[in-house]
Amino acid sequence: MFDVTGKVALVTGGVRGIGLSIVKELLRNGAKAVAILDINNVSGEKVVREIHDEFGDGKAMFLKVDVKSRAQMEDAFRKTIATFANLDIVVNNAGVCLDLNWEEEIGVNLVGTTNGTVLAFEKYLPNSRSGHEGVILNMSSIGSFTLYPVIPIYGATKSGVAHLTRTFGQEVHYERKKVRVIALCPNRTDTEMVLWNDAAFLNPEYAELQRQIDMDEQPVGQSADHVAKAAVRMIREGKNGSLWAIEDSKPPYEVEIIFSKKEIEKPM
Repeated sequence: MFDVTGKVALVTGGVRGIGLSIVKELLRNGAKAVAILDINNVSGEKVVREIHDEFGDGKAMFLKVDVKSRAQMEDAFRKTIATFANLDIVVNNAGVCLDLNWEEEIGVNLVGTTNGTVLAFEKYLPNSRSGHEGVILNMSSIGSFTLYPVIPIYGATKSGVAHLTRTFGQEVHYERKKVRVIALCPNRTDTEMVLWNDAAFLNPEYAELQRQIDMDEQPVGQSADHVAKAAVRMIREGKNGSLWAIEDSKPPYEVEIIFSKKEIEKPM
């Protein structure tokens, strides 16, 4: 089992919602420090002050980062390691539900998670971890393997995150880098993302479909703190390459997806 105690983490989208809850849950479980990445620098500085008041000085730092930018993400990795001496855990949590502006949505949800996963896996965790392995936790969604007709592009980005996780989580990659990659897939959670607005939908027809199926009348099933507790559990004990769904304030359960694995063909 991976021990969170004394470890350094980096969390994207960490100034509110699930991201902030994960930051605090890591610190409650003995993490040495957390780098909080987000685009909102006003909230970021406020959050760091709150964390220092609750957990002590030096437990967090804020970095204003656009996760869509590979260069900004790489700079954040370097600054985290320069400040805290090592890096053991990366949580790719930043996400938006913004089908109206799908370029931004794909950029944050899929490109951002890819930036965080590839940089952490190929370079920064293998070179800077303090123990025998590093851990990447990617926040996907239950929408990655269910069909929500009103937000098709959001679902597609989260499906991409799930596939990215499962592929990097193959044993051939673990043997190269000694980094586990896991995805947590929450259902409806009490965060700002559940407050639907027009920008969440491609056009008014999709918003009307949403009203017809009463998605906004469904009760919110769980708190961000509940998801955060599951996230830390997955960091500790989640099987490499696994996907875990969490909904209705119940414990997470592993999602089994059957797929065909193509063997690497040797040249004739």
